[in-house]
Amino acid sequence: MGPLFPAGILIAVVVFHATVVLSSFPATLHLERGVPASHKLKLSQLKERDRVRHSRMLQSSGGGVVDFPVQGTFDPFLVGLYYTRLQLGSPPRDFYVQIDTGSDVLWVSCSSCNGCPVSSGLHIPLNFFDPGSSPTASLISCSDQRCSLGLQSSDSVCAAQNNQCGYTFQYGDGSGTSGYYVSDLLHFDTILGGSVMNNSSAPIVFGCSTLQTGDLTKPDRAVDGIFGFGQQDMSVISQLASQGITPRVFSHCLKGDDSGGGILVLGEIVEPNIVYTPLVPAQPHYNLNLQSIYVNGQTLAIDPSVFATSSNQGTIIDSGTTLAYLTEAAYDPFISAITSTVSPSVSPYLSKGNQCYLTSSRFIF
Repeated sequence: MGPLFPAGILIAVVVFHATVVLSSFPATLHLERGVPASHKLKLSQLKERDRVRHSRMLQSSGGGVVDFPVQGTFDPFLVGLYYTRLQLGSPPRDFYVQIDTGSDVLWVSCSSCNGCPVSSGLHIPLNFFDPGSSPTASLISCSDQRCSLGLQSSDSVCAAQNNQCGYTFQYGDGSGTSGYYVSDLLHFDTILGGSVMNNSSAPIVFGCSTLQTGDLTKPDRAVDGIFGFGQQDMSVISQLASQGITPRVFSHCLKGDDSGGGILVLGEIVEPNIVYTPLVPAQPHYNLNLQSIYVNGQTLAIDPSVFATSSNQGTIIDSGTTLAYLTEAAYDPFISAITSTVSPSVSPYLSKGNQCYLTSSRFIF
């Protein structure tokens, strides 16, 4: 849901966990069953074994790791977004929020929201946060130092009549939301040293939405709010890091098949062999130095200056944007290369300004 600047293509990373043993050859590997065939375990026991195994992958050198479930897919014909479930308030209530690396703030629909959807085509229950029903909730005043954190991204506004710290967000697709900031408990499970610590919580500041417009109001893919994973101090990542709960880093893996899902943790995945690319420093978003584009093994003849990063250009990794966007100088040769590569049985055509390809079974954008 971040600004629709030219963006690179998001690539799902499949993570494998392997143990390598070095010895002289020939070598014999002895495999043993974790659970003997003669033994039977309850489903709850098997799930707990898998949970512990998963936790070993999520070790981090600084602080604990908070693991969130991931639902949704990249496919705009199915869902077209990735979302997770959070627990906020006292007692904890579930909220389903879109995962968005293109914005900074977590916000959810508030009990007094105007235009907020009340049902979702994603078959998830929608909730409204009510600060008055949570004894651990408190409003953020304009004089509160935490209100100034929102000024980093120029979204904080102050209502003089009630000294209440508010916000207004406008997203690249034209949708928007406004509301006020509250502080309450975020509940989570922390993985630390291979052990799962249940029922952890920490106070965080997040938005309580009282108005939504545009696509945010549509019930077909409605969620309770947006989970911003940006770099500013108001992000949940920064807030938990400042309390020493997690490191100021997150790991996000998007599954690219129809089953969707993936990995989302506050912390590092340190064991698997992962290829890294540096982020461009001093940028408001997660910018990369895109150097070239390959189609069918051939490098496209695109001037590298097209991908140069500045205050309003470059390649932004934005999990809240369903599609990849390219500048015209890169888009035209990219589409031409794809068109010349696809099978002759595929017919290219334009639909609402988008290059599409007609096959016997479905449309491919």
